[in-house]
Amino acid sequence: MLASAILILVMGFFAGELARRLGAPPLIGMILIGIIMGNEFGNLISPEVLEAADDLRLVAVMIILMKAGLGLDRSKLAQQGTVALRLGFLPAAIEALVVAIASIFLFNFDFMTGLLLGCVVGAESPAVIVPGMLRLKSLGWGVAKGIPDAILTGSALSDVLLLLVFSLLLNFLSSGSTEALNLGFISLSSLQILPFQVILEIVLGLAAGFLAARLLVFVLVKQTWTRNVVQDIIIAASLGLFLVIFSNTFPYYSGYLAVMAMGFFLIEFDAPLARLIRNGFDVLWIVAEIVLFVLMGATIQLQVLGDVLLPGLLLLAIGLIIGRGLGWYLSTLGSNWNLQEKLFLLPGNMAKATVQAAIGALPLAAGIEGGEIILAIAALSILVTAPLGAWSTQVFAPKLLEKGEVDPTKVAVKGHPVFLAAVDPSPLSTSVLLKAADLARRSHGKIIVLYVDNVVDEPGRLHLQKQAHQLLADIRFEFLVLSGLVPETIMKTATSRGVTDVVIGKKSTDGKKVMVHSVSQAVLEMSTIPVITVLGN
Repeated sequence: MLASAILILVMGFFAGELARRLGAPPLIGMILIGIIMGNEFGNLISPEVLEAADDLRLVAVMIILMKAGLGLDRSKLAQQGTVALRLGFLPAAIEALVVAIASIFLFNFDFMTGLLLGCVVGAESPAVIVPGMLRLKSLGWGVAKGIPDAILTGSALSDVLLLLVFSLLLNFLSSGSTEALNLGFISLSSLQILPFQVILEIVLGLAAGFLAARLLVFVLVKQTWTRNVVQDIIIAASLGLFLVIFSNTFPYYSGYLAVMAMGFFLIEFDAPLARLIRNGFDVLWIVAEIVLFVLMGATIQLQVLGDVLLPGLLLLAIGLIIGRGLGWYLSTLGSNWNLQEKLFLLPGNMAKATVQAAIGALPLAAGIEGGEIILAIAALSILVTAPLGAWSTQVFAPKLLEKGEVDPTKVAVKGHPVFLAAVDPSPLSTSVLLKAADLARRSHGKIIVLYVDNVVDEPGRLHLQKQAHQLLADIRFEFLVLSGLVPETIMKTATSRGVTDVVIGKKSTDGKKVMVHSVSQAVLEMSTIPVITVLGN
Protein backbone atom coordinates (compact mmCIF):
# COMPACT_ATOMS: atom_id res chain seq x y z
CA MET A 1 0.00 0.00 0.00
CA LEU A 2 2.82 2.42 0.87
CA ALA A 3 4.60 1.63 -2.39
CA SER A 4 1.40 2.36 -4.33
CA ALA A 5 0.95 5.66 -2.52
CA ILE A 6 4.51 6.71 -3.38
CA LEU A 7 4.03 5.61 -6.99
CA ILE A 8 0.78 7.61 -7.28
CA LEU A 9 2.40 10.79 -5.95
CA VAL A 10 5.63 10.55 -7.95
CA MET A 11 4.16 9.37 -11.25
CA GLY A 12 1.17 11.70 -10.91
CA PHE A 13 3.42 14.69 -10.28
CA PHE A 14 5.68 14.08 -13.28
CA ALA A 15 2.77 13.21 -15.56
CA GLY A 16 1.05 16.45 -14.55
CA GLU A 17 4.21 18.50 -15.09
CA LEU A 18 4.78 16.88 -18.48
CA ALA A 19 1.23 17.81 -19.50
CA ARG A 20 1.80 21.36 -18.25
CA ARG A 21 5.02 21.72 -20.27
CA LEU A 22 3.18 20.49 -23.35
CA GLY A 23 0.61 23.26 -22.85
CA ALA A 24 -2.17 21.06 -21.42
CA PRO A 25 -3.76 21.15 -17.93
CA PRO A 26 -1.87 18.93 -15.45
CA LEU A 27 -4.98 16.88 -14.67
CA ILE A 28 -4.87 15.41 -18.18
CA GLY A 29 -1.49 13.86 -17.47
CA MET A 30 -2.66 12.67 -14.06
CA ILE A 31 -5.77 10.98 -15.44
CA LEU A 32 -3.80 9.32 -18.24
CA ILE A 33 -1.10 8.00 -15.90
CA GLY A 34 -3.90 6.74 -13.63
CA ILE A 35 -5.38 4.78 -16.55
CA ILE A 36 -1.95 3.33 -17.34
CA MET A 37 -1.30 2.39 -13.70
CA GLY A 38 -4.81 1.01 -13.11
CA ASN A 39 -6.19 -2.47 -13.56
CA GLU A 40 -6.85 -1.90 -17.26
CA PHE A 41 -3.13 -1.84 -18.09
CA GLY A 42 -0.29 -1.85 -15.58
CA ASN A 43 -2.15 -3.04 -12.46
CA LEU A 44 0.42 -1.12 -10.39
CA ILE A 45 -1.92 0.17 -7.67
CA SER A 46 -2.66 -2.11 -4.74
CA PRO A 47 -6.28 -3.19 -4.11
CA GLU A 48 -6.13 -1.56 -0.65
CA VAL A 49 -5.52 1.86 -2.20
CA LEU A 50 -8.28 1.37 -4.78
CA GLU A 51 -10.68 0.35 -2.00
CA ALA A 52 -9.82 3.56 -0.16
CA ALA A 53 -10.32 5.64 -3.33
CA ASP A 54 -13.74 6.93 -2.23
CA ASP A 55 -12.40 8.18 1.11
CA LEU A 56 -9.35 9.76 -0.51
CA ARG A 57 -11.59 11.40 -3.11
CA LEU A 58 -13.76 12.76 -0.30
CA VAL A 59 -10.74 14.40 1.33
CA ALA A 60 -9.67 15.95 -1.97
CA VAL A 61 -13.14 17.34 -2.68
CA MET A 62 -13.32 18.81 0.84
CA ILE A 63 -10.00 20.59 0.27
CA ILE A 64 -11.04 22.08 -3.05
CA LEU A 65 -14.43 23.20 -1.74
CA MET A 66 -12.75 24.90 1.22
CA LYS A 67 -10.47 26.68 -1.24
CA ALA A 68 -13.54 27.74 -3.21
CA GLY A 69 -15.23 29.19 -0.15
CA LEU A 70 -12.09 31.06 0.88
CA GLY A 71 -11.95 32.58 -2.61
CA LEU A 72 -15.53 33.87 -2.83
CA ASP A 73 -16.17 37.61 -2.89
CA ARG A 74 -19.40 38.67 -1.16
CA SER A 75 -19.56 42.07 -2.85
CA LYS A 76 -19.21 40.52 -6.33
CA LEU A 77 -21.92 37.94 -5.59
CA ALA A 78 -24.26 40.67 -4.35
CA GLN A 79 -23.54 42.61 -7.53
CA GLN A 80 -24.71 39.66 -9.63
CA GLY A 81 -28.11 39.45 -7.94
CA THR A 82 -29.82 36.16 -8.81
CA VAL A 83 -27.39 35.10 -11.54
CA ALA A 84 -25.37 32.81 -9.24
CA LEU A 85 -28.58 31.31 -7.83
CA ARG A 86 -29.97 30.66 -11.32
CA LEU A 87 -26.63 29.18 -12.42
CA GLY A 88 -26.97 26.81 -9.49
CA PHE A 89 -30.22 25.30 -10.70
CA LEU A 90 -31.19 26.00 -14.30
CA PRO A 91 -28.23 24.67 -16.38
CA ALA A 92 -27.87 21.44 -14.39
CA ALA A 93 -31.61 20.79 -14.13
CA ILE A 94 -32.32 21.45 -17.82
CA GLU A 95 -29.32 19.36 -18.90
CA ALA A 96 -30.53 16.48 -16.73
CA LEU A 97 -34.00 16.64 -18.33
CA VAL A 98 -32.60 16.83 -21.87
CA VAL A 99 -30.27 13.88 -21.20
CA ALA A 100 -33.22 11.90 -19.77
CA ILE A 101 -35.28 12.47 -22.92
CA ALA A 102 -32.35 11.75 -25.26
CA SER A 103 -31.49 8.50 -23.44
CA ILE A 104 -34.97 7.16 -24.18
CA PHE A 105 -34.14 7.23 -27.90
CA LEU A 106 -30.42 6.41 -27.70
CA PHE A 107 -30.46 3.64 -25.06
CA ASN A 108 -34.14 2.65 -24.75
CA PHE A 109 -34.22 3.83 -21.13
CA ASP A 110 -37.47 4.60 -19.34
CA PHE A 111 -37.76 8.22 -18.21
CA MET A 112 -36.82 7.57 -14.57
CA THR A 113 -33.64 5.70 -15.47
CA GLY A 114 -32.85 8.38 -18.02
CA LEU A 115 -33.31 11.07 -15.36
CA LEU A 116 -30.97 9.10 -13.10
CA LEU A 117 -28.40 9.24 -15.89
CA GLY A 118 -29.16 12.95 -16.33
CA CYS A 119 -28.33 13.62 -12.68
CA VAL A 120 -24.99 11.84 -13.11
CA VAL A 121 -24.11 13.69 -16.32
CA GLY A 122 -25.50 17.09 -15.27
CA ALA A 123 -23.46 17.42 -12.07
CA GLU A 124 -20.47 19.78 -12.27
CA SER A 125 -16.99 18.97 -11.05
CA PRO A 126 -15.61 21.12 -8.22
CA ALA A 127 -12.21 19.46 -8.69
CA VAL A 128 -11.93 20.97 -12.18
CA ILE A 129 -14.05 24.11 -11.97
CA VAL A 130 -12.79 25.44 -8.63
CA PRO A 131 -9.04 25.49 -9.49
CA GLY A 132 -9.86 27.00 -12.88
CA MET A 133 -12.01 29.80 -11.43
CA LEU A 134 -9.54 30.54 -8.62
CA ARG A 135 -6.77 30.80 -11.21
CA LEU A 136 -8.87 33.30 -13.19
CA LYS A 137 -9.44 35.32 -9.99
CA SER A 138 -5.70 35.35 -9.28
CA LEU A 139 -5.09 36.67 -12.82
CA GLY A 140 -7.97 39.15 -12.78
CA TRP A 141 -10.06 37.66 -15.62
CA GLY A 142 -13.77 38.42 -15.17
CA VAL A 143 -13.36 39.65 -11.59
CA ALA A 144 -14.91 43.09 -12.23
CA LYS A 145 -18.33 41.50 -12.79
CA GLY A 146 -17.78 38.59 -10.39
CA ILE A 147 -18.03 35.95 -13.12
CA PRO A 148 -15.70 33.38 -11.45
CA ASP A 149 -17.57 33.88 -8.14
CA ALA A 150 -20.95 33.31 -9.81
CA ILE A 151 -19.68 30.12 -11.49
CA LEU A 152 -18.17 28.83 -8.23
CA THR A 153 -21.36 29.39 -6.26
CA GLY A 154 -23.60 28.03 -9.01
CA SER A 155 -21.48 24.89 -9.29
CA ALA A 156 -21.84 24.13 -5.58
CA LEU A 157 -25.62 24.70 -5.57
CA SER A 158 -26.18 22.59 -8.69
CA ASP A 159 -24.43 19.61 -7.12
CA VAL A 160 -26.67 19.91 -4.05
CA LEU A 161 -29.76 19.73 -6.25
CA LEU A 162 -28.64 16.88 -8.51
CA LEU A 163 -27.16 14.75 -5.73
CA LEU A 164 -30.43 14.98 -3.82
CA VAL A 165 -32.54 14.07 -6.86
CA PHE A 166 -30.08 11.27 -7.70
CA SER A 167 -30.42 9.74 -4.23
CA LEU A 168 -34.23 9.86 -4.42
CA LEU A 169 -34.26 8.24 -7.86
CA LEU A 170 -31.71 5.61 -6.83
CA ASN A 171 -33.79 4.60 -3.81
CA PHE A 172 -36.93 4.53 -5.93
CA LEU A 173 -35.50 2.50 -8.81
CA SER A 174 -33.77 -0.01 -6.54
CA SER A 175 -36.77 -0.44 -4.21
CA GLY A 176 -38.48 -2.98 -6.45
CA SER A 177 -41.56 -0.85 -7.02
CA THR A 178 -42.23 -2.41 -10.44
CA GLU A 179 -45.69 -0.95 -10.85
CA ALA A 180 -44.47 2.61 -10.35
CA LEU A 181 -41.42 1.86 -12.46
CA ASN A 182 -43.52 0.66 -15.38
CA LEU A 183 -45.69 3.76 -15.14
CA GLY A 184 -42.50 5.81 -15.11
CA PHE A 185 -43.14 8.30 -12.34
CA ILE A 186 -42.11 9.08 -8.78
CA SER A 187 -44.82 9.18 -6.15
CA LEU A 188 -46.62 12.47 -5.75
CA SER A 189 -45.46 12.79 -2.15
CA SER A 190 -41.81 12.56 -3.25
CA LEU A 191 -42.30 15.28 -5.85
CA GLN A 192 -44.11 17.50 -3.37
CA ILE A 193 -41.42 17.19 -0.73
CA LEU A 194 -38.45 17.57 -3.12
CA PRO A 195 -38.35 21.40 -3.17
CA PHE A 196 -38.49 21.49 0.65
CA GLN A 197 -35.63 18.99 0.89
CA VAL A 198 -33.49 21.06 -1.46
CA ILE A 199 -34.19 24.25 0.49
CA LEU A 200 -33.60 22.47 3.80
CA GLU A 201 -30.23 21.09 2.67
CA ILE A 202 -29.11 24.50 1.45
CA VAL A 203 -30.28 26.44 4.52
CA LEU A 204 -28.87 23.94 7.03
CA GLY A 205 -25.66 23.65 4.99
CA LEU A 206 -25.16 27.41 5.15
CA ALA A 207 -25.98 27.39 8.87
CA ALA A 208 -23.49 24.59 9.52
CA GLY A 209 -20.78 26.49 7.63
CA PHE A 210 -21.59 29.66 9.60
CA LEU A 211 -21.29 27.87 12.95
CA ALA A 212 -18.11 26.04 11.89
CA ALA A 213 -16.46 29.33 10.90
CA ARG A 214 -17.44 30.85 14.24
CA LEU A 215 -15.98 27.82 16.02
CA LEU A 216 -12.70 28.11 14.12
CA VAL A 217 -12.31 31.77 15.03
CA PHE A 218 -13.14 31.03 18.67
CA VAL A 219 -10.68 28.14 18.99
CA LEU A 220 -7.81 29.43 16.85
CA VAL A 221 -7.94 33.19 17.48
CA LYS A 222 -9.83 34.01 20.65
CA GLN A 223 -8.71 31.00 22.72
CA THR A 224 -5.38 30.46 20.84
CA TRP A 225 -5.38 26.71 21.28
CA THR A 226 -2.90 26.29 18.44
CA ARG A 227 0.72 27.45 18.33
CA ASN A 228 1.49 27.58 14.60
CA VAL A 229 -0.08 27.63 11.15
CA VAL A 230 0.26 23.86 10.66
CA GLN A 231 -1.93 23.23 13.69
CA ASP A 232 -4.45 25.78 12.37
CA ILE A 233 -4.64 23.86 9.09
CA ILE A 234 -5.07 20.52 10.88
CA ILE A 235 -8.01 21.84 12.90
CA ALA A 236 -9.64 23.51 9.88
CA ALA A 237 -9.23 20.41 7.67
CA SER A 238 -10.55 18.09 10.39
CA LEU A 239 -13.60 20.29 10.89
CA GLY A 240 -14.21 20.36 7.14
CA LEU A 241 -14.03 16.58 6.91
CA PHE A 242 -16.40 16.25 9.86
CA LEU A 243 -18.96 18.46 8.10
CA VAL A 244 -18.83 16.24 5.01
CA ILE A 245 -18.87 12.91 6.85
CA PHE A 246 -21.57 13.91 9.36
CA SER A 247 -23.95 14.66 6.46
CA ASN A 248 -24.10 10.87 5.92
CA THR A 249 -25.45 10.45 9.47
CA PHE A 250 -27.60 13.58 9.39
CA PRO A 251 -28.73 13.77 5.75
CA TYR A 252 -30.70 16.99 6.13
CA TYR A 253 -27.92 19.37 5.13
CA SER A 254 -25.35 19.49 2.35
CA GLY A 255 -21.90 18.71 3.73
CA TYR A 256 -20.21 20.00 0.58
CA LEU A 257 -22.07 23.30 0.76
CA ALA A 258 -21.28 23.55 4.48
CA VAL A 259 -17.54 23.31 3.82
CA MET A 260 -17.70 25.96 1.11
CA ALA A 261 -19.79 28.19 3.37
CA MET A 262 -17.30 27.75 6.22
CA GLY A 263 -14.54 29.19 4.04
CA PHE A 264 -16.81 32.02 2.86
CA PHE A 265 -17.87 33.05 6.38
CA LEU A 266 -14.31 32.74 7.67
CA ILE A 267 -13.30 35.63 5.39
CA GLU A 268 -16.06 37.75 6.92
CA PHE A 269 -15.25 36.86 10.52
CA ASP A 270 -11.43 36.93 10.49
CA ALA A 271 -9.69 37.76 7.20
CA PRO A 272 -6.11 37.26 8.54
CA LEU A 273 -6.98 33.73 9.71
CA ALA A 274 -8.68 33.05 6.38
CA ARG A 275 -5.51 34.08 4.52
CA LEU A 276 -3.35 31.73 6.60
CA ILE A 277 -5.75 28.82 6.10
CA ARG A 278 -6.06 29.59 2.37
CA ASN A 279 -2.29 29.33 1.97
CA GLY A 280 -2.27 26.06 3.90
CA PHE A 281 -5.05 24.55 1.79
CA ASP A 282 -3.16 25.57 -1.34
CA VAL A 283 -0.36 23.28 -0.13
CA LEU A 284 -2.79 20.47 0.73
CA TRP A 285 -4.34 20.71 -2.73
CA ILE A 286 -0.97 20.05 -4.38
CA VAL A 287 -1.06 16.53 -2.92
CA ALA A 288 -4.83 16.05 -3.07
CA GLU A 289 -5.01 16.99 -6.76
CA ILE A 290 -2.52 14.27 -7.69
CA VAL A 291 -4.29 11.61 -5.64
CA LEU A 292 -7.76 12.61 -6.89
CA PHE A 293 -7.06 12.53 -10.61
CA VAL A 294 -4.67 9.57 -10.65
CA LEU A 295 -7.23 7.45 -8.78
CA MET A 296 -9.95 8.81 -11.05
CA GLY A 297 -8.04 7.51 -14.04
CA ALA A 298 -7.27 4.21 -12.33
CA THR A 299 -10.94 3.48 -11.63
CA ILE A 300 -12.20 4.23 -15.15
CA GLN A 301 -13.30 1.00 -16.86
CA LEU A 302 -12.29 1.45 -20.47
CA GLN A 303 -13.75 -1.82 -21.69
CA VAL A 304 -17.30 -0.62 -21.06
CA LEU A 305 -16.81 2.44 -23.27
CA GLY A 306 -16.61 0.65 -26.61
CA ASP A 307 -20.28 -0.13 -27.10
CA VAL A 308 -21.54 3.29 -25.99
CA LEU A 309 -18.79 5.53 -27.36
CA LEU A 310 -20.62 7.14 -30.30
CA PRO A 311 -24.12 7.35 -28.76
CA GLY A 312 -22.48 8.47 -25.52
CA LEU A 313 -20.66 11.32 -27.23
CA LEU A 314 -23.91 12.30 -28.95
CA LEU A 315 -25.72 12.26 -25.62
CA LEU A 316 -23.08 14.48 -23.97
CA ALA A 317 -23.20 16.92 -26.90
CA ILE A 318 -27.00 17.14 -26.79
CA GLY A 319 -27.02 17.69 -23.04
CA LEU A 320 -24.28 20.30 -23.20
CA ILE A 321 -25.40 22.30 -26.23
CA ILE A 322 -29.17 22.12 -25.85
CA GLY A 323 -29.63 21.56 -22.12
CA ARG A 324 -26.88 23.70 -20.68
CA GLY A 325 -27.09 26.22 -23.49
CA LEU A 326 -30.73 26.95 -22.62
CA GLY A 327 -29.92 26.94 -18.91
CA TRP A 328 -27.05 29.41 -19.34
CA TYR A 329 -29.24 31.70 -21.46
CA LEU A 330 -32.02 31.77 -18.85
CA SER A 331 -29.51 32.17 -16.00
CA THR A 332 -27.91 35.30 -17.44
CA LEU A 333 -31.09 37.07 -18.60
CA GLY A 334 -31.13 40.60 -17.22
CA SER A 335 -27.49 40.45 -16.10
CA ASN A 336 -24.72 42.88 -17.05
CA TRP A 337 -22.80 40.10 -18.85
CA ASN A 338 -22.08 40.75 -22.51
CA LEU A 339 -22.29 38.07 -25.21
CA GLN A 340 -18.62 37.06 -24.93
CA GLU A 341 -18.92 36.62 -21.16
CA LYS A 342 -22.02 34.48 -21.60
CA LEU A 343 -20.16 32.35 -24.15
CA PHE A 344 -17.43 31.76 -21.56
CA LEU A 345 -19.89 29.60 -19.60
CA LEU A 346 -19.36 26.87 -22.21
CA PRO A 347 -15.72 26.18 -21.28
CA GLY A 348 -15.96 27.56 -17.75
CA ASN A 349 -18.93 25.53 -16.54
CA MET A 350 -18.86 22.29 -18.54
CA ALA A 351 -16.34 20.08 -16.69
CA LYS A 352 -17.51 16.82 -15.13
CA ALA A 353 -15.27 14.61 -13.05
CA THR A 354 -15.57 14.40 -9.27
CA VAL A 355 -19.28 13.71 -8.84
CA GLN A 356 -19.32 11.32 -11.80
CA ALA A 357 -16.43 9.36 -10.31
CA ALA A 358 -18.21 9.22 -6.95
CA ILE A 359 -21.73 8.17 -8.04
CA GLY A 360 -21.32 6.74 -11.55
CA ALA A 361 -21.03 3.15 -10.35
CA LEU A 362 -23.86 3.28 -7.76
CA PRO A 363 -26.73 2.38 -10.14
CA LEU A 364 -24.83 -0.70 -11.32
CA ALA A 365 -24.07 -1.70 -7.73
CA ALA A 366 -27.77 -1.28 -6.89
CA GLY A 367 -28.72 -3.69 -9.67
CA ILE A 368 -30.60 -1.12 -11.75
CA GLU A 369 -31.13 -2.13 -15.35
CA GLY A 370 -28.88 -0.03 -17.57
CA GLY A 371 -26.43 0.57 -14.72
CA GLU A 372 -23.46 -0.52 -16.85
CA ILE A 373 -24.39 2.07 -19.49
CA ILE A 374 -24.70 4.79 -16.82
CA LEU A 375 -21.23 3.86 -15.54
CA ALA A 376 -19.80 3.97 -19.06
CA ILE A 377 -21.35 7.39 -19.78
CA ALA A 378 -20.04 8.70 -16.45
CA ALA A 379 -16.52 7.55 -17.38
CA LEU A 380 -16.87 9.00 -20.87
CA SER A 381 -18.01 12.36 -19.49
CA ILE A 382 -14.89 12.48 -17.31
CA LEU A 383 -12.51 11.62 -20.14
CA VAL A 384 -14.08 14.17 -22.50
CA THR A 385 -15.22 17.15 -20.46
CA ALA A 386 -12.66 17.29 -17.62
CA PRO A 387 -9.57 17.79 -19.82
CA LEU A 388 -11.51 19.85 -22.38
CA GLY A 389 -13.04 22.09 -19.72
CA ALA A 390 -9.74 22.67 -17.91
CA TRP A 391 -7.89 23.42 -21.14
CA SER A 392 -10.55 25.65 -22.71
CA THR A 393 -10.95 27.69 -19.52
CA GLN A 394 -7.30 28.72 -19.70
CA VAL A 395 -7.40 29.36 -23.44
CA PHE A 396 -10.68 31.27 -23.78
CA ALA A 397 -10.65 33.37 -20.61
CA PRO A 398 -8.25 35.97 -22.10
CA LYS A 399 -10.32 36.03 -25.30
CA LEU A 400 -13.80 36.30 -23.78
CA LEU A 401 -13.38 38.01 -20.40
CA GLU A 402 -12.18 41.44 -19.38
CA LYS A 403 -9.22 41.74 -17.06
CA GLY A 404 -9.80 43.54 -13.78
CA GLU A 405 -7.91 44.32 -10.62
CA VAL A 406 -6.96 41.30 -8.51
CA ASP A 407 -8.15 41.33 -4.89
CA PRO A 408 -5.31 39.77 -2.83
CA THR A 409 -7.64 39.31 0.15
CA LYS A 410 -9.64 36.70 -1.79
CA VAL A 411 -6.92 34.73 -3.59
CA ALA A 412 -3.52 33.36 -2.68
CA VAL A 413 -0.55 35.38 -3.89
CA LYS A 414 1.22 33.51 -6.68
CA GLY A 415 4.97 33.48 -7.18
CA HIS A 416 7.76 34.82 -5.00
CA PRO A 417 9.00 38.40 -4.60
CA VAL A 418 12.26 39.44 -6.22
CA PHE A 419 14.40 42.01 -4.38
CA LEU A 420 17.12 44.06 -6.03
CA ALA A 421 19.91 44.95 -3.59
CA ALA A 422 21.95 47.88 -4.99
CA VAL A 423 25.47 47.73 -3.50
CA ASP A 424 28.89 49.32 -3.80
CA PRO A 425 32.19 48.70 -1.96
CA SER A 426 31.19 50.99 0.94
CA PRO A 427 30.43 49.59 4.42
CA LEU A 428 26.74 50.43 3.90
CA SER A 429 26.41 47.47 1.53
CA THR A 430 26.50 45.09 4.48
CA SER A 431 23.35 46.65 5.90
CA VAL A 432 21.69 46.59 2.46
CA LEU A 433 22.43 42.88 2.01
CA LEU A 434 21.26 42.05 5.52
CA LYS A 435 17.97 43.89 4.97
CA ALA A 436 17.38 42.22 1.61
CA ALA A 437 18.19 38.84 3.15
CA ASP A 438 15.70 39.39 5.98
CA LEU A 439 12.95 40.31 3.51
CA ALA A 440 13.71 37.33 1.26
CA ARG A 441 13.71 34.84 4.13
CA ARG A 442 10.35 36.06 5.41
CA SER A 443 8.71 35.86 1.98
CA HIS A 444 10.67 32.98 0.36
CA GLY A 445 11.88 35.49 -2.21
CA LYS A 446 14.93 35.85 -4.44
CA ILE A 447 17.60 38.56 -4.55
CA ILE A 448 19.43 40.25 -7.41
CA VAL A 449 22.62 41.85 -6.10
CA LEU A 450 23.56 44.69 -8.46
CA TYR A 451 26.91 46.48 -8.48
CA VAL A 452 27.19 49.33 -10.99
CA ASP A 453 30.94 49.49 -11.65
CA ASN A 454 32.14 52.23 -13.98
CA VAL A 455 35.83 52.15 -12.94
CA VAL A 456 36.49 48.38 -13.21
CA ASP A 457 37.16 47.98 -9.48
CA GLU A 458 38.15 44.30 -9.42
CA PRO A 459 39.02 44.14 -5.67
CA GLY A 460 35.72 45.85 -4.84
CA ARG A 461 33.77 43.39 -7.01
CA LEU A 462 35.48 40.38 -5.44
CA HIS A 463 34.81 41.76 -1.95
CA LEU A 464 31.10 42.24 -2.71
CA GLN A 465 30.79 38.79 -4.24
CA LYS A 466 32.38 37.18 -1.20
CA GLN A 467 30.15 39.18 1.13
CA ALA A 468 27.04 38.21 -0.83
CA HIS A 469 27.93 34.50 -0.69
CA GLN A 470 28.41 34.76 3.08
CA LEU A 471 25.28 36.72 3.93
CA LEU A 472 22.95 35.11 1.37
CA ALA A 473 24.14 31.51 1.62
CA ASP A 474 20.61 30.16 2.24
CA ILE A 475 18.87 32.38 -0.33
CA ARG A 476 18.68 32.09 -4.11
CA PHE A 477 20.49 35.12 -5.47
CA GLU A 478 22.21 36.40 -8.58
CA PHE A 479 25.22 38.75 -8.63
CA LEU A 480 25.28 41.26 -11.49
CA VAL A 481 28.00 43.74 -12.44
CA LEU A 482 26.94 46.41 -14.93
CA SER A 483 28.15 49.82 -16.04
CA GLY A 484 26.33 53.05 -16.78
CA LEU A 485 24.59 55.85 -14.93
CA VAL A 486 23.88 54.37 -11.51
CA PRO A 487 20.22 55.36 -10.92
CA GLU A 488 19.21 54.63 -14.51
CA THR A 489 21.00 51.26 -14.50
CA ILE A 490 19.32 50.27 -11.23
CA MET A 491 15.85 51.13 -12.53
CA LYS A 492 16.42 49.54 -15.95
CA THR A 493 17.53 46.29 -14.32
CA ALA A 494 14.66 46.32 -11.83
CA THR A 495 12.09 46.83 -14.59
CA SER A 496 13.50 44.24 -16.99
CA ARG A 497 13.91 41.56 -14.30
CA GLY A 498 10.46 41.90 -12.74
CA VAL A 499 11.78 43.15 -9.39
CA THR A 500 9.10 43.71 -6.72
CA ASP A 501 11.20 45.87 -4.34
CA VAL A 502 14.49 47.78 -4.56
CA VAL A 503 16.72 47.87 -1.47
CA ILE A 504 19.28 50.67 -1.48
CA GLY A 505 21.53 52.41 1.04
CA LYS A 506 21.25 56.04 2.07
CA LYS A 507 24.06 57.87 3.84
CA SER A 508 23.55 60.29 6.69
CA THR A 509 25.78 62.94 8.21
CA ASP A 510 25.51 63.91 11.87
CA GLY A 511 22.18 62.20 12.08
CA LYS A 512 20.74 64.16 9.15
CA LYS A 513 19.78 62.45 5.90
CA VAL A 514 21.63 63.56 2.81
CA MET A 515 18.81 63.59 0.24
CA VAL A 516 19.97 66.03 -2.42
CA HIS A 517 21.99 64.70 -5.38
CA SER A 518 22.27 61.22 -3.81
CA VAL A 519 21.78 57.99 -5.80
CA SER A 520 19.04 56.86 -3.42
CA GLN A 521 17.14 60.12 -3.91
CA ALA A 522 17.39 59.79 -7.69
CA VAL A 523 16.11 56.22 -7.54
CA LEU A 524 13.22 57.28 -5.30
CA GLU A 525 12.22 59.99 -7.77
CA MET A 526 12.48 57.75 -10.83
CA SER A 527 11.05 54.50 -9.52
CA THR A 528 7.54 53.15 -10.00
CA ILE A 529 8.65 50.13 -7.93
CA PRO A 530 8.66 50.32 -4.11
CA VAL A 531 12.07 51.39 -2.79
CA ILE A 532 13.32 50.40 0.65
CA THR A 533 16.11 52.64 1.93
CA VAL A 534 18.62 51.51 4.55
CA LEU A 535 20.10 54.36 6.56
CA GLY A 536 23.81 54.27 7.32
CA ASN A 537 26.58 56.54 8.53
